[in-house]
Amino acid sequence: MQEVIIIGSGPAGLTAAIYAARANLNPLVIEGLDAGGQLMLTTMVENWPGYRDGIMGPDLIAELRAQAIRFGSQITTGNVNNVDISSSSIKVQLGETLYESRSLIISTGASARLLGLPSELKLMGHGVSTCATCDGFFFKERPIVVVGGGDSAMEEAIFLTKFAAHVTVVHRRDVLRASKIMQDKALNHPKISFEWNTEISEIKDVEAGKVTSVILRHVDSGVLKELSVDGVFVAIGHNPNTSLFAGQLDLDEQNYIKTTNGSLTSRSGVFA
Repeated sequence: MQEVIIIGSGPAGLTAAIYAARANLNPLVIEGLDAGGQLMLTTMVENWPGYRDGIMGPDLIAELRAQAIRFGSQITTGNVNNVDISSSSIKVQLGETLYESRSLIISTGASARLLGLPSELKLMGHGVSTCATCDGFFFKERPIVVVGGGDSAMEEAIFLTKFAAHVTVVHRRDVLRASKIMQDKALNHPKISFEWNTEISEIKDVEAGKVTSVILRHVDSGVLKELSVDGVFVAIGHNPNTSLFAGQLDLDEQNYIKTTNGSLTSRSGVFA
C-alpha cells in the first residue's frame, strides 16, 4: 500500500513529489511514456525563479526529477490503464501491475488541441506538427505557418524563425491573446507576419504526402486564398488528460477537474 501516488511527471507532478518525499511519504510517481510534460517541448524558460539567464525546458525537468529522486521519490514509467477511486483505497492499474494507495495526486496535464481537419491528421508528421522544438529543424529556409494567438503560438513562431525562411501566424481574431512581452517580440520580428481574422480551412497536399500549401478563409468575408508553405505548426491550446476520471470526479465544462481550496477534488484523498 502506497501513501501517495502521483500520476504525471511534469513540473506539477515532480514538485508534488519533492514535497511529499520531504514529508517522508515515499511517493510513487508514474510518469507516462512521454514523460516530462509540456516543458519537454519548450525551448528557453525565462520566468523560472533562480535562473536569471533562463533554462531549457528539458533541462529543468531533469533537475526536478533528480531532486525528487534525491529526497526518496520512486519513479516508474508507463501509461496508466485505469484508476478506481470508488473504495477506501485508491487503485491504479499500470499494465499488469495494480497499485493501491491511500491518496492520489493527479498531474496528468493536457494534450495539444488540433484544428479538426481530415488533412491535418493525414499529414501529421509529414509537415503538420504540434511541436516546434521537435520538428523545427526540418524546415530550414522554408516557409511555414503557425496557428494560434496565445503565448504558446508566439513562442513557437519566434523559435521557428531560427530555422524557417518566414513564419506566418494565422489567427482567427484581430488581436492576440498572448502576454504583452510575447506580443511585442512576435509583432516586431522581421521574419514573422500575421494573417488576422483568418483560419485554415484545408491543408494540402494529402495525395503528395506532404504539406505544400494551406487554404486560408477570412472569418468575416469568407474569402479564400491559398498560401504556399512547407509546414503547419498548430498551437491553439490543449485538452485536459482527464478521461480516466470521468464519472468519478467532478469536471467542469471543459473537462478540467474541479478543485476547491487550491487542490481538493470532489473525492477526499484525491488532489489535482
